[in-house]
Amino acid sequence: MALLVAGGLVALRISGLHQHLTMENLQNLSQTVREMGWVAPLVYVLMWLAACLFFLPGLPLTLLGAAVFGVWWGIIWVTIGANLGAALAFLAGRYALRPMVESWAARNSQFRKIDQGVARHGWRMILITRLVPLFPFNLQNYAYGLTKIPLATYAVVSFICMLPGTVAYCLAGGALVSGKGELKRTMLYLGAAAVFFVFVSLLPGWIRKRYNEKGVETPSDK
Repeated sequence: MALLVAGGLVALRISGLHQHLTMENLQNLSQTVREMGWVAPLVYVLMWLAACLFFLPGLPLTLLGAAVFGVWWGIIWVTIGANLGAALAFLAGRYALRPMVESWAARNSQFRKIDQGVARHGWRMILITRLVPLFPFNLQNYAYGLTKIPLATYAVVSFICMLPGTVAYCLAGGALVSGKGELKRTMLYLGAAAVFFVFVSLLPGWIRKRYNEKGVETPSDK
């Protein structure tokens, strides 16, 4: 599996996908995916799997989903792709790439706190680390594979935690796309996105305060 990952990284380098998956190239990439017709959703989900496995940025992919499929279908396909990718990386960390991930985790003090938190508080630790950004989303997928958290629990809690951000960014992406068209729809998307962004920005502080009051140590606590 380590050879497969290395091969995947080489393939990404050769294909140039990591260079195209940027905010600057979003318009061109959305046109390319849109022209794929009925296979576009499958290609898009596969792009999410690659992003989660090989540490590609998720924000351009989320906006791409809204640009290609529209806001509501974009939310659906982003949710499917991001959650399947997270589960795949989780399984890779637990089984196929375990020695590699263990080597990284052994040198990371934040991971030790996560592991201890999982042992004491179970799924609530996923909630904290998903909503309080401590280290990258893709690294979390691999790291949690080393813990005793069941895959089903990880998938469900991750889905719940990622959904508000997915909705917010897809609404923002919809506003960017409709900005060239109907003004009323653009303002509606922008207003809804603003509400979700405020909610998403306030939620981590509330979660952190609530759990600290209960004596649950977050990985960023000293």
